[in-house]
Amino acid sequence: MRSVVGNIRRFALGDPQSNRVVPPSGFTAQLTFFAAGTMAFLAVFAMALSLASGRLAARWGDELARSSTIRIVAPMDQRAAQTDAALRILETTAGVAFARALDTEEQQDLLAPWFGPELDLATLPVPQLIEVIEEETGFDAAGLRLRLAAEVPGAVLDDHTRWREPLVQAASRLRLLGWASAILLGVTTAVMVTLAANAALAANAQVIAVLRLVGATDRYIAQAFIRRFTLRAFGGAFVGSLLGLGAVLLLPAASDTGGFLTGLGFQGWHWGLPLIIPVLAAAVAFIATGAAANRALKRLA
Repeated sequence: MRSVVGNIRRFALGDPQSNRVVPPSGFTAQLTFFAAGTMAFLAVFAMALSLASGRLAARWGDELARSSTIRIVAPMDQRAAQTDAALRILETTAGVAFARALDTEEQQDLLAPWFGPELDLATLPVPQLIEVIEEETGFDAAGLRLRLAAEVPGAVLDDHTRWREPLVQAASRLRLLGWASAILLGVTTAVMVTLAANAALAANAQVIAVLRLVGATDRYIAQAFIRRFTLRAFGGAFVGSLLGLGAVLLLPAASDTGGFLTGLGFQGWHWGLPLIIPVLAAAVAFIATGAAANRALKRLA
């Protein structure tokens, strides 16, 4: 472990003489720093989107998987009797943890977003709703439907399957899209760093020729370029990650009323994940610059 830390420290401090091989300023410096910072900033949001999508898929799956609804569609004079009959059936159904009939105020609250808070349920043929909470083992939906059809002809069981599966699938695909975006940002960073390194190597062709004449090895020359561009990428990604975290902090906090768009931030230990981005950017720059330097030195040989 100490040897690894020592190697990293020597790499970061570098050789004062080899530092003169790569110009400390110029468009390649700004290009590498800006590209790494921009990609890191976007990667923070891609990571936040992916993690939020994962939480959303888990929440939707848990909430909808253990809940069902029974609608009592019957004439008003029979609705109360059929509701009581459905509740008695649910009390004797294995796998049902809890069941209750929603009162008028609760049903009105459910319809308020579409019809307004002044809705009078007495003026609409709104069915009576029964909330069913399942146990972890669940219940036999097919068997329950048969019992309801025989004893409560106006009852319709909805186990939320047709709602749950598309929502969870959409959230899972959105999470995959977030990670795919982060990978594409890493590839773009590698391309930009490679272009900047090639430009720097071409601009210093004469300096490289002189260094070879005085005995400098290709490895010594390549290490100078690799170190400079790796540190540039790390610095740019670090600044971009901090700016991205600051922007995520400005997003609205998660809330039940706001839905998905209010829960795009990080939670708990996930706030530490963006700090990995500068390290990954430095690793990408290290590999990309090393490959570019080796190719360029072979051409200049």
